[in-house]
Amino acid sequence: MPSPSSHSRVRPQRTVIALLFLALSAALSAQSSSQPAAGARQSPDALAKALQQRYQGIKDFTADFSQSYRGGVLRTRTVEQGTVSVKKPGLMRWEYLKPEKKEFVSDGRKTYMYIPQDKQVIVGDADTNGVSTSSLFLAGKGDISRDFVAAFAPAPVAGTVALKLTPQRRQLDYEYLIVAVDPATLQIRGLITHDSQGGDSTLTFTNLKENQGISDKVFAFRIPRGVDVVTNAAPN
Repeated sequence: MPSPSSHSRVRPQRTVIALLFLALSAALSAQSSSQPAAGARQSPDALAKALQQRYQGIKDFTADFSQSYRGGVLRTRTVEQGTVSVKKPGLMRWEYLKPEKKEFVSDGRKTYMYIPQDKQVIVGDADTNGVSTSSLFLAGKGDISRDFVAAFAPAPVAGTVALKLTPQRRQLDYEYLIVAVDPATLQIRGLITHDSQGGDSTLTFTNLKENQGISDKVFAFRIPRGVDVVTNAAPN
């Protein structure tokens, strides 16, 4: 049987991952720009449309990431590091390397959260029908300028312009996303997601590579032997 503590760790983690998919997509949209964009002189809506346009040209990407999350009553902070690979539509693999090894994989049909320490795999559906706006955006079925209200926000990083993206429809798992970009080049400098529990997630990237022609095999997941398999919070 999976331990109760594993469920308490995975539930917020899966929410954070879903939100960061949107953030990472927006980040790569900005970094794929080949021309300066003078973000400070654009309106929030124009900047959002520019991010959407650039995102549409990205078919897949890989990156190293550092993710921090601050939340809970005591506002405790956790920091994790690893690698991520994403391919449209809806294929993704997050491999956490520090401080705890774990994987989150979507093969386009199912999602898998594997925590070796707990010897369990949590399986869910990857169907995009009825899912959150953030997941739809990652799957290539969302649109920043259509699905979000864009507004300027106080910059969390010095020398940047910050765009606050609030979903047009109220979402249960998050409230808004803040993207901080260089006003001259639109290079991403910081990403913050604010969830419905008051938690804040910050994501930074290095070694970004786009349109590498990633094989679908990268997103195949084989359930290890000897682990508990949990589907829809019910053990098999």
